Amino acid sequence: MSQLIYGTHPVLEALRAMPGEVEVVLIATERGDRARPDEVEALARAHKIRVERLSKRELTRLTDGGVHQGVAIRLRAPSYADFDELARASAQKGKDALLLMLDGIEDPHNLGALCRSASALGAQGVIIGKDRAVGITPTAIKASAGALPGFKVARVTNLSRAIESLRELGFWSVAADMKGERPPEGVDYSTPTLVVVGSEGKGIRRAVLDKCDFKVRIPMVGPISSLNASVAGAILLAEVARQRRQG
Repeated sequence: MSQLIYGTHPVLEALRAMPGEVEVVLIATERGDRARPDEVEALARAHKIRVERLSKRELTRLTDGGVHQGVAIRLRAPSYADFDELARASAQKGKDALLLMLDGIEDPHNLGALCRSASALGAQGVIIGKDRAVGITPTAIKASAGALPGFKVARVTNLSRAIESLRELGFWSVAADMKGERPPEGVDYSTPTLVVVGSEGKGIRRAVLDKCDFKVRIPMVGPISSLNASVAGAILLAEVARQRRQG
C-alpha cells in the first residue's frame, strides 16, 4: 500500500504534526494550482527532511492521478509496538492502566479517530489484529489528527490470547456489545482496564467476546440503533476517564 500523502494542505498538516514520520518530501518542478511549494520546502528543511524534485507527470503517476498540487510526502514504514512491552508498561500504571483493543476495524478513518480518542482519554496504547483489519496507513494517521505518531499501536495474531495475557497482568476487559447486560457506567474502572471495540459491521467476534469480563451496551434513545465504531469506543473511554477523575 502506498505511503504517500499529497496535496498542499494534507502535506503541510503532516509536516507540522508528524515530521519524524516523513521520509522524503516530493516537489514537482512545475507549480500546481494553489500550490505552496516554498512553504512545504521550508518546513522540510527546518525538520532536516530530504527534498526531491521530479516532474509533475511523474508525481501524478506516483499518486495514481490524485490532486497533488505539486507536492507530496512519503512516510516511513509504520512501526508497531511490541505487545508484551506495551502490556507490561501499561500494567505498571496501576489503577490508571488503560488499553484499547480493536477487533476487525477495516476503516482507516475509524482507526485514526479511535487512536486519537484513546490518546486523549488516557490510554497507553491500542491493540489490533494482524489479519482482516486495517493497519497504520496515511489515511489513519491523518484521521488521528497528529495522535498516531508517538502513540503505541501493537499488532497481534490472536486477540483472544492477548486478552488472556492481559488478564494475567490484572486487566479486566470490557466489551462494547449491543446485547450487553450493563450500561457503560455499570462497570467499576478503578482497576487496569481493557476496552474492546468491534468492527463497523459485525461487531466483536464471538471468540473474542467470550473472553471479555463485561459486556456493556450504550443506551440508545433515538431512532438510530447503533453507533459508529469510533463513537462507541470514545464513549466507553470517556466513561473510564470520568470515573477515574471522580475516584
